[in-house]
Amino acid sequence: MTIKAVPGRYAGRAALVTGGGSGLGEAICRRLAEEGARVAVLDLQAAAAQRVANEIRQAGGEAFPFVADVTDFNALDRVLAEVLETLGRLDLAVNNAGIGSPFMPVAEHSLDNWNRVIGVNLSGVFHSMKAELPHMTGEGGAIVNIASITALVGVAGIAPYVAAKHGVLGLTKAAALEYGKSGIRVTAVCPTFVRTPLTTAELKDEAQWQALDAMHALGHCAAPEDVAAMVAFLGSEDGRMLTGCAYPVDGGITTP
Repeated sequence: MTIKAVPGRYAGRAALVTGGGSGLGEAICRRLAEEGARVAVLDLQAAAAQRVANEIRQAGGEAFPFVADVTDFNALDRVLAEVLETLGRLDLAVNNAGIGSPFMPVAEHSLDNWNRVIGVNLSGVFHSMKAELPHMTGEGGAIVNIASITALVGVAGIAPYVAAKHGVLGLTKAAALEYGKSGIRVTAVCPTFVRTPLTTAELKDEAQWQALDAMHALGHCAAPEDVAAMVAFLGSEDGRMLTGCAYPVDGGITTP
């Protein structure tokens, strides 16, 4: 089933997507551009950001590549200045950049692994919001943080990832309360298992995906476009009364 974009919903608006060079981020960039946004595609990999921006332009949209590491606040802050110079404004920021975690019990995770996962998935979101929010204050706008169903439930074996995603929800709620009076909304999206190049490379056995599909009330995992559709809704005027909340895109997998 094709999820249809809402033509013109983002006309005249500018959006930034971190981790926009592949997977969920790429789908979000494409969806926002289809709805009329001018999109800053920010990624750690220059070639990936350039590819997505080029393909959006070839399809008739507006997109611009940027390179930054979300774990380096000073570098990220400098790139945000370039984004503002290019786009002229920032109406929506989607903090999507993230990495996975090795599967093992808590005590067996190395300190390096803990710091790496927390550094990208939690501190990276904080760095992004710290850089983005000053450019939105007084102007209105929206921030959508990409969390995970692991922000809503405990999952054995990936404690650093679970902890980071729980932290993203805390940041989302605190910022929503702090910046609501400035007209800035902050929400989070919690996707279930999504078939992306990264996850399919890790789970190569189709039987594993079939088992994951069966865990969902709807009988299947999510596609990147499912998540992109929710982001586009939350960041638009259609979501003007939504802030401080987390929205599962999970096919019923977290339903008690």
